Amino acid sequence: MNPIAEQRGVAGGANPAIERIIGVSPWSQQVRRSIELVAAHQSSVLIMGPSGTGKELIARAVHACSTRTKKAFIPVDCAVTTGTLFASHMFGHVKGSFTGATSSTLGCFRAADGGTIFLDEIGEMELELQAKLLRVLQQRVVVPVGSHEELPVNVRVLAATNRDLAVEVNEGRFREDLFYRLNVVAIRTLPLRERPEDVPVLADRYLAQLAARHGMPMCTLSQEAIDVLQQYPWPGNVRELENVLERAVMFSSGDRIEPDALSGLMGTDNPMPASRGALGQLAAAASSGVVSTTPLPGVFRVEPRIEPAGQAPVPPTAVSTEQWPTLADVERIHLERTLAASLNNKSLAAKLLGIDRSVLRRKLQRYGIQDETAD
Repeated sequence: MNPIAEQRGVAGGANPAIERIIGVSPWSQQVRRSIELVAAHQSSVLIMGPSGTGKELIARAVHACSTRTKKAFIPVDCAVTTGTLFASHMFGHVKGSFTGATSSTLGCFRAADGGTIFLDEIGEMELELQAKLLRVLQQRVVVPVGSHEELPVNVRVLAATNRDLAVEVNEGRFREDLFYRLNVVAIRTLPLRERPEDVPVLADRYLAQLAARHGMPMCTLSQEAIDVLQQYPWPGNVRELENVLERAVMFSSGDRIEPDALSGLMGTDNPMPASRGALGQLAAAASSGVVSTTPLPGVFRVEPRIEPAGQAPVPPTAVSTEQWPTLADVERIHLERTLAASLNNKSLAAKLLGIDRSVLRRKLQRYGIQDETAD
């Protein structure tokens, strides 16, 4: 094996798409072998696992290693493809089929003809839309909106979900026939907390990407910093690791990242002492600015301090010891205030937030927010 490839946890001479799935854990090695085996066939593949664990990365690798690699790879976010837009977006429409249809469109399935379509977050799809999708997968034909002509399509279907679809089927939220149609071959991803040996190689790759992106020397992690990263449970998985490293590069004073640069960046489960967490960073920020309160409990704003000419610097404002809120806390508070401002009208609340109504519904379910009145 190539020594550099071995250090990064990939097989020498592998497809570049597979080389992007790095790691030295048994799962990382197994998933790379699975991709090479699955890619040689035309069967549907269902990729299951928590958010942020690289499900789309695996799907793109399957496509890149298959005989369809020269054709299109079309990703579809099923969480936002809802309602009346579904048929047009997925199957296309003909000119004049509805108001605003000034030209004909192919739709995702016809755009992926000869290639691969990737149905991301398939578990979020509404039951009515699941029935329409199932017919296309069974018949291998699509009917554009406004037309009665069946058009054949030749696509390979890859799907991904962070839900347990077997449970969703038992609860009546997912069609059993669609589940078996998609679950011909299954690949499961693991949360980062269950493969801590992959953290150093993932961090090394992302730090190299940051250096190339910003045209600066590459930062490295001290052994103490690596230990901190490996002890953290990573609820946001690889995405959270990337965000933490990018912020750590900004907080570091040199090219070597020490544990101090990681303090306060990894949520409430951070194993580092609280005195070196977010409050410590805020105290450092206060030395060059004025800390003022905001309407959100425990959230402060740091504003630049302008010293009058000839006057001595004013001591920084004392930092509150209130518990620092997480991003989830802030989002939950904002959702509650928006619902109150819209009198619990979820359609209006979604419009105010600039998101789809189905996305708002999932966020309310995630935080256990139940509106008291109907829309």
